[in-house]
Amino acid sequence: MSDKLSGEDHRDGQAPPGVSRRGFLSTTAAGGVVAGVLASALAAERAGASIGQVVAPGGSSAALSVTVNGRRHQVTIDNRTSLLDLLRERLALPGTKKGCDQGACGACTVLVDGRRVNACLTLAVRCQDAEVTTIEGLAAGEGELHALQRAFIEQDAFQCGYCTPGQIMSGVACIRESHTGSREEIREWMSGNVCRCGCYVKIVNAVAQAAREGRS
Repeated sequence: MSDKLSGEDHRDGQAPPGVSRRGFLSTTAAGGVVAGVLASALAAERAGASIGQVVAPGGSSAALSVTVNGRRHQVTIDNRTSLLDLLRERLALPGTKKGCDQGACGACTVLVDGRRVNACLTLAVRCQDAEVTTIEGLAAGEGELHALQRAFIEQDAFQCGYCTPGQIMSGVACIRESHTGSREEIREWMSGNVCRCGCYVKIVNAVAQAAREGRS
């Protein structure tokens, strides 16, 4: 009986009779790839992953329940996912910008339970049961801008506009934190937000204007 029919293993790496060594090795390698894909798919199914959803190796995924702009979301994410990537890639909220991705520019500033954070440095899993506000959820209603959004327009406090969402979210927190006693104080508490176009004077003007309107 031939090896092919007897079912004997070829653990010594020798090809069965009638099969070239190159063909034998290629078939073996392909089989290993298929087995790996099937194993990954089975692991994803056991983890409850949907089609197209990435499950990190080692089962490092987590179920997250978070409220964003008043809407509750329940998602399964990789534990390494940043809040920024969750907002932009999973929840389709691209208003929060990815700038330096290192917490140095402030373009990704959002509010978590009322406090400003750099979304690029915040792990999404840390926001379990939290309330997140992004630039998309700042306006009171359709066609009704927040006071600081109006002030940015009236003061012409932007040029390219890339940093503007983060500037506005940080400015809202700055006003709520009562750090608007003087222009110097506003500049100090807004210093974590970089404007590469150099609109700092007008940004301070806008924050000061919105603060005055809030007290009137």
